[in-house]
Amino acid sequence: MAVKKGKVTMMDVFKNPRYRGKHVVLAAGKIYTAKTGEGTAAILETLEKTHPGITPEVAYLPKVRSLILWM
Repeated sequence: MAVKKGKVTMMDVFKNPRYRGKHVVLAAGKIYTAKTGEGTAAILETLEKTHPGITPEVAYLPKVRSLILWM
């Protein structure tokens, strides 16, 4: 699935099946992925140093047919 030129949005990421089962960080027009929460934390620490004025968007996209329970 092709991503539109210009600003990438979280909706573009949600529509793309390649990000299923991953933690996704969207910042400065780039998409970063991690398999674990610890990997996501490392990405956020790096982004804080390299892009201090940007607020990243963070999401976990579950695999198809996953059940997420909230307590």
